[in-house]
Parts: sequence; C-alpha cells; structure tokens
Amino acid sequence: MLEPGRALSAAASLAKATLRPERFDRLPRALLAMAPWGPSIAGAFAASVGRYPRATMLADDRGPVSAWQLWVETDSVARALRTRGVGPGVAVGILARNTREFVTALLGAAKVGADVVYLNTSFAGPQLADVAEREAVRVIVHDDEFDDIVANCRHIDTIGGSALADIAAQRSFVPLMPTRHAGRQIILTSGTTGRPKGARRSASGSASSAAGMLEVPIRARDTVLIAAPLFHAWGLAHLCISIATSSTVVMQQRFDPEATLAAIEQHRPGGLVVVPVMLQRILALDDDVLARYDTSSLRYIASSGSALGGALATAVLRRFGPILYNIYGSTEVALATVATPDDLRAAPSTAGRVALGTTVKVLGPDGGEQPTGAVGRVFVGSGAAFEGYTGGGTKESIGGLMSSGDVGHFDEAGRLFIDGRDDEMIVSGGENVFPAEIEDLLNAHPDIADAAVVGVDDKHFGQALAAFVVKRPGAKVTKKDVTDHVRAYLARYKVPRHVTFRNELPRTATGKLRKSDLQL
Repeated sequence: MLEPGRALSAAASLAKATLRPERFDRLPRALLAMAPWGPSIAGAFAASVGRYPRATMLADDRGPVSAWQLWVETDSVARALRTRGVGPGVAVGILARNTREFVTALLGAAKVGADVVYLNTSFAGPQLADVAEREAVRVIVHDDEFDDIVANCRHIDTIGGSALADIAAQRSFVPLMPTRHAGRQIILTSGTTGRPKGARRSASGSASSAAGMLEVPIRARDTVLIAAPLFHAWGLAHLCISIATSSTVVMQQRFDPEATLAAIEQHRPGGLVVVPVMLQRILALDDDVLARYDTSSLRYIASSGSALGGALATAVLRRFGPILYNIYGSTEVALATVATPDDLRAAPSTAGRVALGTTVKVLGPDGGEQPTGAVGRVFVGSGAAFEGYTGGGTKESIGGLMSSGDVGHFDEAGRLFIDGRDDEMIVSGGENVFPAEIEDLLNAHPDIADAAVVGVDDKHFGQALAAFVVKRPGAKVTKKDVTDHVRAYLARYKVPRHVTFRNELPRTATGKLRKSDLQL
C-alpha cells in the first residue's frame, strides 16, 4: 500500500499528466473521435488527433509530423495491411529502429486490430526467421537497412521502409472502417540466456503498467525524447503514454550521446527516456562537450531496461540534478518499483519503492516472505503481468505473484535492492556470491568505465570469480588494482581470481550484459 504522502504525490502526477486548461470543445472532440475505436492504441491515437490535430505528434530525423498528417498516413498503411490479409488476430512484425516507419507501422496495425510482434533490431537473419515463424507473423514492416536480414523470411510478406513511405503518401477519399478489436502486443524477451520468447500483453495490462509510473513527472502536451529502443517494452511504453497524453515524441534513428544532447537543446523536451548504457555514454563525453548543450528543459530522466548501478546514478544526479528516476521491472512482470531522485540520493543502488497498483514480495526457499534485509527471490503482482509466452508456458508464480527472475532484499525504508539474477549465483569455495554487488563496486572505481563478473570452473573452489573490466580512456589501472579495490570493501571470497581487460563488454540493444559471451 502506498504511504499517504506518496499517494497524494501520485494523484497530483495523474492530474498533471492528464489535465490542463484548454478550450471547452477539445474534450468532447476527443471522446467522439475515440468512440468508434474503443480503449485501444488506435483509440488513444484518435483521441489525441481529435483534440489537437495540428499539434506536432512526432519529430524524427526527417522532421516534424502533425497528429492529423500521421492519422492520414496510418489510414493508408492500415488499408495496405488489410489488402495483405491482416486483421484481428493476425500478427504484424515490426523490425525498425526509432523511426517514423516504426510508428506508422504500429498505428496502422492498431487500426486494423492486428497483433503486433516487436522484433529486435539486433537479430541475425536465421534468428529473425525462427521468431517470425514461431509467432505466425503474416507481414513484416521494416527499415530498408534490414532488407538482407528480412530476406531470410521467404514465406512472409514484407514491406520495406521506402515502400511504406510510398504507401503512407497515398490518399483515399473513402473513410477507413474502424475496428474496436484491440490487438495483443507481443514483446520479445531479451534472449541473453537463450532463445527469445514472445510475451503476450493486453491493452489493459499496458495501461496498468503506465499507471505505475505516476511518480515520474509525466505531463500532458509535453515533449519527450525517447532514446530507448521502441521495440523494447520500456521505449514502447513511453511512446504509448505520449500518444495518450497528446505529447510530442522526439526520436533519432540511432543513439549518439552528443546528438542526444543537441536534440534536447533543440526540442526542449521535459523528459528523456533511456536505458542505463546510454547514460554511461553521455557521461563519458568530455566535460566541455557536456557543458556545450543546454539541458535545463528536462524535468525527468527515466531509466530502465537493465541495472542502473549506484555509481552511475550518483554521477547522473551530480551532472543533471535531482531529475533521475530508475524503474525496475521485466518483460514478464512489467513495472515493479520506482526509485525517485530522493531514493537514489539516499541509496544510489536501489531499485526503488513498490509502484502504484503493484505488489512486490521477497520470498524464501519455502515460499514464505523474507524479513527486512534478508535476501530472497523477488515476486511481483499487478494488473500488468503478461499473459504467458506465445510458445506456451509462463514464469513461476506463488500466491498470485510472478517471479521476476531476480533475487533481492528490502531495506527498513521499504526500498528494494536487486542482488542478482536467481540463476547467476556463483558458489565459490562453499560461499554464495551474487555478481551485482561486485560489479557495482567496480563501476564506482574512477578508472573503470564498465565491469562484469561471472563464474568460471575452478578445480580448487568449484567456481571462481572472473572480472571483465573496461578502463576509462587514459586510465592505467592494473589487475592488482582491481582485486585490491574489491578486497578493501568486500569479503575475501568476493575478490575475483581472474581479471581480464576488454575494450567493451557484449550487450544487447537495450544494454543488458550478454554474460554467456564472456570467456577467459
């Protein structure tokens, strides 16, 4: 249950996110526009167009697009999908970066009630073909850069970026017949430890997840720069929230740290949506580059998708001020906790407090709730939990709560801390070690830019700790410096026996470490 102060703050945030002074006719127009489509992505889009048709809804590398222009273009895309046999219950795959093509494909598919499968832009050809076949995708809409990869999907209809632009430019005087069917949103798991799985999520579940972010100062009619990949649940959630709140979405096809700062200065967004590795890359810029751009318009930086880390949280707060929000969740359990700037200043490595409308418990081996401070498996319950994997199966559940796949603990203030993945525990010399604590310590070292810790076979200890470290430019840190740093702060059994320096660590498109790729 939310504390009274947090409940009042959430209520105030909801009011600011949905209400603002406006002409008396705008709300009735929005409701009339939404009525034929129902409570779906298409309905939220229709309401925004009815309310502010001339407002800029999207600004990408090709320039601004008004809400009405985007509506007309997506009508054309919807007609093209229908001619290809797409409708309610039929799946459309989207393989695109943060581009106009992604948005028009999503909204066009929503208008015909299709299910949408969000495809990872890092897929190789055979992996894409495997996922597309498993998810029964009828049509793949994709950026032109993925032509060669999509060619592996020989029995699936495809629409490239240039072809989609031509379709969007077509005009018809015949109104598009609306559907009230809300297609399912199928988000793929990261696949860091195996084959990516499709996680089904309903429109109501997505709405519940959005409600959990009320402590983030989202505003109606705002401008939001979404740098996080749109195919991931985190970027997608903010796109849908922006559509529903009649906000302007600023996107760039590829993330570049300095270009992101330049876009903030140019578009003056109130919010920046990122994954943690993007914050790392921004802060890695020279001080004179960081000082060159005016980022004072930002009211919040919202980070999720992978572990933020205490050192990075502190560095962001120091550089940009008390505007950082860390959101913890997963593809399966959706949003679980939110760490506000106050939380991060008090406990930089926290995942935050339980979000509105969510239950989070730390359970022991017997399924009972762990006391404050004790480590156990993290289980989450909310209206936003997914509806099962498309290939069958689901995550383990206990008492109506679903496993997040992590282990963690609560502190006395009710803040959650993630100690590691429940499948990443390393048993070294009979001691249980979770890598996250060591990684967080190493990332706080002034000469270390990035670090990961894994377990490797060892004939004496069963498993030994191996640290993979990326030095900061110009740093002269040695292997002994690394082990001495850990020894000074943690127990001896947590000191890595192996230290390997790398130019970079393998990560997914959303910044998660691919630890299976780390080999001595």
